[in-house]
Amino acid sequence: MIFVMERFALKNEIEEVSERLKSLGFQVHLSQGVQRTIIGAIGEGIHENMDSFLVLPGVEKIVPIVQPFKLASREFKSESTVIDVNGSIIGDGSLQIIAGPCAVESREKYLEIASTVKDCGATMLRGGAFKPRTSPYSFQGLEQLGLEILAEARALTGLPVVTEIMDPRLIDTVAEYVDVLQVGARNMQNFFLLRELGRINKPIILKRGPSATIEEWIMAAEYIISSGNSQVILCERGIRSFEKYTRNTLDLSAVPLIKQLTHLPIIVDPSHGTGQWKLVEPMSLAAIGAGCDGLMIEVHQNPREALSDGPQSLTPENFAGLVTKVQQIQGILRHTQNED
Repeated sequence: MIFVMERFALKNEIEEVSERLKSLGFQVHLSQGVQRTIIGAIGEGIHENMDSFLVLPGVEKIVPIVQPFKLASREFKSESTVIDVNGSIIGDGSLQIIAGPCAVESREKYLEIASTVKDCGATMLRGGAFKPRTSPYSFQGLEQLGLEILAEARALTGLPVVTEIMDPRLIDTVAEYVDVLQVGARNMQNFFLLRELGRINKPIILKRGPSATIEEWIMAAEYIISSGNSQVILCERGIRSFEKYTRNTLDLSAVPLIKQLTHLPIIVDPSHGTGQWKLVEPMSLAAIGAGCDGLMIEVHQNPREALSDGPQSLTPENFAGLVTKVQQIQGILRHTQNED
């Protein structure tokens, strides 16, 4: 349940409610806006005599949270969460374009493509240092060397860097080199990993599992938030279905649903969502129309020679064309919103 405090409630009034809730066995989470504070009481504490809180100074009302996810819900926080990734803002109505190859293959190649995608209009870089692959014989990434190359690319371009985290034991090491840690689809319900990511002060991109419902996906985000890290960015990357013409089925209905159900920002990965480079551009434009906060696009100098996910990677030329169309769509949407 949530305790809505009066506008400009005093600090000691908020502390009194929080301490009383803790004494009843609840975990207490604060959502502090400019004018109003909301106190979330989470857990299996004693629920008797909750109405007695209404007589406490500063308490306006008590509202039960009906969703199984508490801290991620719009009920807990009505304002959209805005995340600042070293100057790249996600969730404020602008659009971030995260681009780069699936994997960091070599220093020379990665620094080249990092500079190229920046020149084309990318606002953040992506690249896998540790690669989870279906086959144990496939390229698994450059690991530590890959992290060092990512950090070098950030210094070269000035763009924030995103990479995947798979092992809880490597969280501190990976966080030392990159700006955003990504939880891949295979690890969406690796609850131990999610809890450990809750203890760091870094934004987390949480990809939707291939067979996960929207509720299961949000509940995975809840693990991170409830463990102390509210900087969660959801990523729709396609779900498994009976369709064989695409790698996955990109569920764009998830974008407005996430906006309605939660306060978290959401980005879309049309590369994994379709598995075909020719479908990346149209699905990117559709995702923007659906209201996403960003795109994650795979780009490679020569997709035919890519060590992973070549068929879904754009060439720099195709990526530049996509960015131009994205900017045009954004301009139209902004103009329409201003007229409204």
